[in-house]
Amino acid sequence: MKVLHIIPSISPKLGGPTQVVLNLVRALRKEGIDVEIATTNDDDGLLLNLPLLECVEYQGLPVWFFPRAARIKAFLPSLAFTQWLWQNIENYDILDNHYLFSYLPSCAAVFAQWQQVPYTVRIMGQLTPWALAQSKLKKQVYSYLIEKRNLNQAAAIHCTSVGEMEDAIAFGVKPPKVVLPLGVNPPRLIGDAKSQLQYRYNVSEEVPIILFLSRLHYKKRPELLIQTLGELKKQKQNFHLLIAGSGQDKYVQSLHKMVASLNIKNQTSFVGFVSGYEKDLLLQGSDLFVLPTYSENFGIALAEAMVSGLPIITTPGVQIAPEIDEAEAGIIVEGEIGSLKSAIADLLKNPQLREQMGKNGRLFALQRYSWQTVAKQLVSTYQAIVN
Repeated sequence: MKVLHIIPSISPKLGGPTQVVLNLVRALRKEGIDVEIATTNDDDGLLLNLPLLECVEYQGLPVWFFPRAARIKAFLPSLAFTQWLWQNIENYDILDNHYLFSYLPSCAAVFAQWQQVPYTVRIMGQLTPWALAQSKLKKQVYSYLIEKRNLNQAAAIHCTSVGEMEDAIAFGVKPPKVVLPLGVNPPRLIGDAKSQLQYRYNVSEEVPIILFLSRLHYKKRPELLIQTLGELKKQKQNFHLLIAGSGQDKYVQSLHKMVASLNIKNQTSFVGFVSGYEKDLLLQGSDLFVLPTYSENFGIALAEAMVSGLPIITTPGVQIAPEIDEAEAGIIVEGEIGSLKSAIADLLKNPQLREQMGKNGRLFALQRYSWQTVAKQLVSTYQAIVN
């Protein structure tokens, strides 16, 4: 069986979606499936310096990179991809499309219908009420003209949670829905992670470290966390905030200004984009992970925090929030300062509770969020579709 995964971009700066496709394809290949990736050379506004129009090895995986013709948010049209796919689609038994409202997966779905190649769609949180409310009119028009038909002609829809399946049903999506969580790789353990972080950011032993690790975007609401910690500072609460992630320069600068205006500059460090060992160090050396996001279909960063043994505070907008609550791995709060401040204060003053939540989350994530388990189930889905 030969499968092509299609995604607008695999820029490392895009975080979760990039990790999903790379880790999923890696796990599928371990199951003996011949899988390739097709994407553009977009690098979150810049361009990846990689060979184009040929299959190259990227992080140990076979990837076709095509030049983007323009950058309209995540739309990323590519004439070269269009020509190549039309000529080569028959070489694949099934297409696996990642994302909605974007050129590459939309084009792939249309071509698959015309040439009668089955395809699946991974909706990546794009059908949540919050996501559909962004650029609402454009999405309504695009859905009417293209997206609803593409979704309803798919062989199956991959939903990462029950909540995402419910969103798909509410949108009128008819094909079978396969509910499979995403996976997370257990980190390499760093025995002195806490002392390394304390030394690197000049944090004393008695000061707890709060971690925000995600793309810096208003959807993730780092402002709410910063404002909340500004209130806790007034109450003489000790903490050090690490903000890890990248984003648009203007937006990141606004966060720096907010930190300064709230007088928590000496208690905040902007880490920038991290991966590999640096990410593991942050996840293992911090005391608390906070992501007050508006919406998250799965939340790879949350799963990574859980498998690293880090207690979580997040919102009901995260579609695995019921699982976090079930595992007693963190606190789910409404997205406003009062409830967030109360939850942070409770965990900061209770290290035993933080430790227990961290243990609960790690055990849950190791059992539930295995890439290899997800891949085995997805292979069964592929086989059923092709047969």
